Amino acid sequence: MNFVIFMPDEMRAESIGCYGHPLISTPNIDRLAAEGVRFDQCHVQHTVCGPSRCSMMTGWYPHVNGHRTLWHLLRPHEPHLFKYLHAAGYNIRWCGKSDLLSEEEKAAVVTPTRRPGNRKPGKPLYNYPDPEYYAFLRGPFPGESEDHHDYADVQAGIEFLQSNPQEPFCLYLPLSSPHPPYSAPQPWHDMYDRHALPALRPANLPGKPKHHALIRHSRQLDHLDEAMFKEINAVYLGMISYMDFLLGRVLTALDETGLAKNTTVIFCSDHGDWAGDWGLVEKWPSALDDTLTRIPLIIRTPGGTSGHVVREQVELFDVMATCMELAGLSCSHTHFARSLVPQLQGAPGDPERAVFAEGGYDPHEPHCFEGRVIGDQAGRGPEHIYYPKGRLQQSEPSSVSRTVMIRTLNYKLIYRTADVCELYHLAEDPQELRNVYEEPAYEDVRRRLESQLLAWYLHTSDVVPWDEDKRN
Repeated sequence: MNFVIFMPDEMRAESIGCYGHPLISTPNIDRLAAEGVRFDQCHVQHTVCGPSRCSMMTGWYPHVNGHRTLWHLLRPHEPHLFKYLHAAGYNIRWCGKSDLLSEEEKAAVVTPTRRPGNRKPGKPLYNYPDPEYYAFLRGPFPGESEDHHDYADVQAGIEFLQSNPQEPFCLYLPLSSPHPPYSAPQPWHDMYDRHALPALRPANLPGKPKHHALIRHSRQLDHLDEAMFKEINAVYLGMISYMDFLLGRVLTALDETGLAKNTTVIFCSDHGDWAGDWGLVEKWPSALDDTLTRIPLIIRTPGGTSGHVVREQVELFDVMATCMELAGLSCSHTHFARSLVPQLQGAPGDPERAVFAEGGYDPHEPHCFEGRVIGDQAGRGPEHIYYPKGRLQQSEPSSVSRTVMIRTLNYKLIYRTADVCELYHLAEDPQELRNVYEEPAYEDVRRRLESQLLAWYLHTSDVVPWDEDKRN
């Protein structure tokens, strides 16, 4: 069994055609869902790229081994999917961005393959640090679609597929879009009519955490009207359609080389994006809205069922356990992922399964925050895209406090060590517009979910190595 993991960055599920978006065109993603299995409620373990990817590859929640930051990737002593596959003789080809393995570990187990590509987005529509606003919005990508760096990385992957690989392989395509800045090649940049978009979730709702207002104020997003946020949302959709175009090229290459008959294709993302909802853009380390935690997961495997939809909840790190079973391999570390192979054969999911995510930092760990002034981040001055984000975290640490989420099919609880806690009755309020955490009618629900959170933390607080040290 070969594997292709096609992984756009920051793609939320609700903005894809087969996940219900009424306007977007994603024919290749939709085709993959029709030929495989679509998981309707897949949630990430963290809403920042590095921690989410570390969880996906290990089956560990971020707190299990301290993978809660951008700066701490998987190191040589840690188990992960690529290490297992490499030890079993797989050729691990990596074409795209990093945010997963330390340099030492990457050199030991994977073959990076990148082609030159233009990594500059379109012309800035602001001038930080004295902007009219700072919303990550740019003009169209300055060049042809073939000049884009994501196109270059996909082309490198396609050339590998066309090279007639003789050993089993895992082709990993961690691409950069639709991660901000919001900019896409034409015609995708201007593909969608801003006036035809569905209504966005409103800003300034009661019961929301303080980072909502702080982000809007510090970046002057509160000066923008709904039309500008719809512009952002429309460009975000265009970026997704560009990713769909690139996925189509990979699927065609698999068909033309004959590799489709023994290759599992996994389409997923590391987290979502606000994309204008609530008057916000991008994401935040302690934000656990469904727009950020719910991502697409579609798997097509030889011999698997076609067109099956799993409505029950799963977690992104289930990808690790699923690939291990499909490859006929066993893990030699404790993890918390579940294999989805039964669902790939048409079985339903577990309706009682709760899913979990976490994020944020404690004040006593300044080495974790974005915007820090130590190490390789010392040069992140006002010209850097994330300068305002890091500055806000440094000046208002309670806005990025430690946060954890438990989500069932009917309820979601978000608990914070500082700032507002949130509780949503998802069956009645799927867009998370009404925070009922303080409402007496929901006290029993809140207490039950908090008890489940405590049990989960006890169960997953650490992992004990399988090997033993001799005692004298």
